[in-house]
Amino acid sequence: MMQPLTVTGALIDGALGGVRCVDGVITQIGDGVLALPGDEQIDAGGLSLIAPLVNGHTHAAMTLLRGYGDDLALMEWLETRIWPAESRLTPENVYWGTRLAALEMIRSGTLRFWDMYFDSSEVARAVSDSGMRAYVSQLVIKAPGTPATSQPQAAEDGLLALIDTSDLVTPALGPHSIYTLSRADLEHVAALSAKHNVAIHMHLSETASEVSNCIDANKLRPVHYLDALGLVNERSVFAHSIFLDDSELAVISERGATLVTCPASNMKLASGGPFRYADARRHGCSVGIGTDGASSNNSLDLFQDIKLLSLLQKHSDGDPSVLPAREALLVASGSLAPQLGATPLAVGEPADFLLIDSASVELTPAPLAEALIYSAAGSCVDTAVVAGRVLMRGRIIDGSEEVLARAREAAETVRITN
Repeated sequence: MMQPLTVTGALIDGALGGVRCVDGVITQIGDGVLALPGDEQIDAGGLSLIAPLVNGHTHAAMTLLRGYGDDLALMEWLETRIWPAESRLTPENVYWGTRLAALEMIRSGTLRFWDMYFDSSEVARAVSDSGMRAYVSQLVIKAPGTPATSQPQAAEDGLLALIDTSDLVTPALGPHSIYTLSRADLEHVAALSAKHNVAIHMHLSETASEVSNCIDANKLRPVHYLDALGLVNERSVFAHSIFLDDSELAVISERGATLVTCPASNMKLASGGPFRYADARRHGCSVGIGTDGASSNNSLDLFQDIKLLSLLQKHSDGDPSVLPAREALLVASGSLAPQLGATPLAVGEPADFLLIDSASVELTPAPLAEALIYSAAGSCVDTAVVAGRVLMRGRIIDGSEEVLARAREAAETVRITN
């Protein structure tokens, strides 16, 4: 059994209270919570207790490529920097790159993420060792230089290797995109997803050319094409999704699929216009937010990205009331997309939460939601807890120095020029 954890003196919805956690689950929350003999205890000292953030799309190990090829056009960036560097990655590189990403996400309030990358077993090992939660996708891709373990014929073995890895890891399938996989490959992934009842995590409609090429090849827009192949359902999570028309949004809603927007990465790579947030919600679509990889963001701080998303939507719609702070906070915590795995603050729910320094200079005197969306950065996070285990306290994470040193060594082996 784990040692129970009790937090007292926290602000919960503006009132002082606490939370007690036993065997990774919240057993009490609110007023009158007291520590029992033998509990690990935290006096929050007036810090605000909030639900953690969920990063709905990233490539965690790409922290090793942060700042490597900035300010280049998409294809030049991929062909001259990213793909050559990825061809030099080893499984151990992926492990330490993912550990570095986990450090950054924990420090900035993200305690669950959706990952898609090579060497998924190493990603899963890093997630387990970090103490975070993640949906780890078995990458499926056909592209020059990609390893055999990411080919469609290896997908089921890779997926099965992820099952029962850790209570913190949920396996998923990660078909890269419609432009790196054939119709037969995508049908294979759909069948595996149904057979094993696992999520599908996929790039979708990130560029205008992706859409036009799909129409030319298949006489269908991307969502309709994927729907015909059995890939649009309640298990589906589609990243980017910039160029969806109303008919596609309607299908996404009807099938119960999830859209994840990545505003910082798409703006940095000039991928196209803004995500159609208001239209997606009007259609009833589930919506989350992701950072994408640190090579194209270049941060994994969702507090920065959710502010960017809110402001971008207001600006593009010409309406300052679009995506207000309280709604934006729900997006960031995964609460508007059930498939993403949000963890509510309630008895019986997993004991995952953050303690926030809401009295800091940067956040004073704004109300909490407005402060977190428009004023905060990840540095406002003081404490992070997953399954009743304290991962960070006072912004200290055990083992950080080793992770930083090993990640720097790994980065040197894959980056040739600056």
